[in-house]
Amino acid sequence: MKKLIFLITLNALFLITDSFSFGQNRTIDSLLTLLTADKPDTNKVNHLNNLCREYGNIRKIDTALRTGNEALALAQKLNFKKGIASSYQEMGTAYLYQTNYNKALENWHEALKIVEELKNKRAMPFLLGNIGFVYNNQGNYPKALDYHLKALKVAEEIGNKRGIASILSNIGEAYFNQADYRKSLDYFFKSLKIAEKIGNQYNLSTALCNIGEVYLIQKNYPKACDYYLKGLKAAQELGDKNIIAIAFSMLGGVFDEQKDYSKALDYYFKALNMAEKGGDKNIIANTQSFIGSLYLKIGKFKESEQYLKSAIAMDDSIGASDGLRQTEKSLSELYDTIGRYKEALIFYKKSIALKDSIYSQENKKQLIRKEMNFEFDKKEAATKAEHDKEMAVAEAEKKKQQIVIWSVIGGLFLVIVFAGFVYRSLRITRKQKSIIELQKNEVDKQKEIVEKQKEKIVESITYSQRIQQSILMEESEVQNYLPECFIYFQPKDIVSGDFYWCSKTDDKIIIAAVDCTGHGVPGAFMSMIGNTLLNQIVNEKHITKPSEILHYLNLGVYEALHQKKDGALSDDGMDIALCTIDYKNNEIQYAGQNPLYILSDGKIEVIKGDIYSIGGGGMIAKIHDPLKKVFANHVIPIKKGMSIYLSTDGYMDQFGGSDRKKY
Repeated sequence: MKKLIFLITLNALFLITDSFSFGQNRTIDSLLTLLTADKPDTNKVNHLNNLCREYGNIRKIDTALRTGNEALALAQKLNFKKGIASSYQEMGTAYLYQTNYNKALENWHEALKIVEELKNKRAMPFLLGNIGFVYNNQGNYPKALDYHLKALKVAEEIGNKRGIASILSNIGEAYFNQADYRKSLDYFFKSLKIAEKIGNQYNLSTALCNIGEVYLIQKNYPKACDYYLKGLKAAQELGDKNIIAIAFSMLGGVFDEQKDYSKALDYYFKALNMAEKGGDKNIIANTQSFIGSLYLKIGKFKESEQYLKSAIAMDDSIGASDGLRQTEKSLSELYDTIGRYKEALIFYKKSIALKDSIYSQENKKQLIRKEMNFEFDKKEAATKAEHDKEMAVAEAEKKKQQIVIWSVIGGLFLVIVFAGFVYRSLRITRKQKSIIELQKNEVDKQKEIVEKQKEKIVESITYSQRIQQSILMEESEVQNYLPECFIYFQPKDIVSGDFYWCSKTDDKIIIAAVDCTGHGVPGAFMSMIGNTLLNQIVNEKHITKPSEILHYLNLGVYEALHQKKDGALSDDGMDIALCTIDYKNNEIQYAGQNPLYILSDGKIEVIKGDIYSIGGGGMIAKIHDPLKKVFANHVIPIKKGMSIYLSTDGYMDQFGGSDRKKY
């Protein structure tokens, strides 16, 4: 289904700030009255800019732009920089209402230059966020994320909660458009939490609909529908036609995906009617594309071509690259279906060219790189602030010590005058004090060295966490094989000795939950070894029987850690629960050390594993020869409604409650 998500972030962002709102929000009539009495000064510039905004709000765009240009000319003549920035900002907004992205960007960039020069942080989130929004609609996701992160940084500095909620939603959108649904959902829920806390309907409706869209992509239709209906209710309370149109379109998408085309078409036409009233070309183009795609599915080819061509023309006119790509793909499918193969090939090539441009691997790398740079900059800023604070304290301490020293010198002078023997005693005291100070300084230096070493170690481990997480399959990827599965993964430390693994080979699905010896870094090293060996055994050697997989995994650990030789340095290993799901033969095979839990007909059955683990040098190797270890292979028939659960012992070994008992 074509993505709708990016449409709904705009309206919320427009209202996050009233920056450069010079004077009160007056009606058009009262502003016109004020202008008749205004002299050609800064007040007139402010009134003209406010009037430009009001005309834009009622979509009298030509009048708004004429008023904005008049304000700009006067502000430039007066060298009134705030007024110049305000004029560019209001005209950029008017152009965006017109869906003229290039002109909107041109004006907002001009406004941003002046705002940054004036160091007006209150205005920056609005401009940075809306520039990022336009880049997103043009399909330039790395650039969009760059501006959203800049906007977030400033909004957090000034405590603009409404701005933070909108920007978090925009960042989530950038990840959504690159199919990173886990990160997008994380940012959307952060936005929702703030919106609920501050009671902002725009941010609330935006976050709810965005969350619904992620669940729709993941084919979780009940959750998607639930969030869409909540988003629609919030949008209707708000009275914003564009957001209502989007909510209708998204609800149509739920029924479209479930092949209830009658209900889907009803919601799509409700959305189109509302979008045409709201006047946003982007929403209109998307809704037309949905209708055209649905008509293709039900065989109404003439109507399908009409709506798809209309959507392409509008997407092309406003420069909406991703929307254009998806609609061109749908039109190619239509022409292929009705036998117009030459035209089908033309639009297919256009769609592929846009897809390669928008969803390149380099774009994904840039998204990760920009977020990491943002986090690093935040950390560096916090470190600098802490350093400045320490320097200030040190400077105050230095002045205090200087006062003490001069007082001591004055006292010594008086003592010398009146008593020589007291002078000698004080000299001894001063020497002892100096020794103590030197010792204290040395201790402080050692403490500082240890703290810095600790920081570097934590930084390295935190970065290692990114590497470890990158080898773990996304939950959404696992759900491609097992749609109703879930994964609960909560490491005790920054990096984890437990990990999960999944693969599909020879029409069989292999899943595993693995518990490596040790916590934190040692356990994480073992998890990397285990993950690599499982990939080799299953994906390269195509071994799918659980007991055989464990046999080769056991040998692999012994080889990797050189545990066969006498005096081996490592006796590390792992406990595992591994299943092969074979739908063809309607059975599940299990082997391992951790038990397998089966829920069927309201009863729980526990299949216990083997007593010996994977790997283990020293005495373990002598008692259980790795070449002779035989792992039990259990075969369980698949029944309708049956559920299976795999876990490591870390799940049930948690202590809690008033009695501090294991879970």
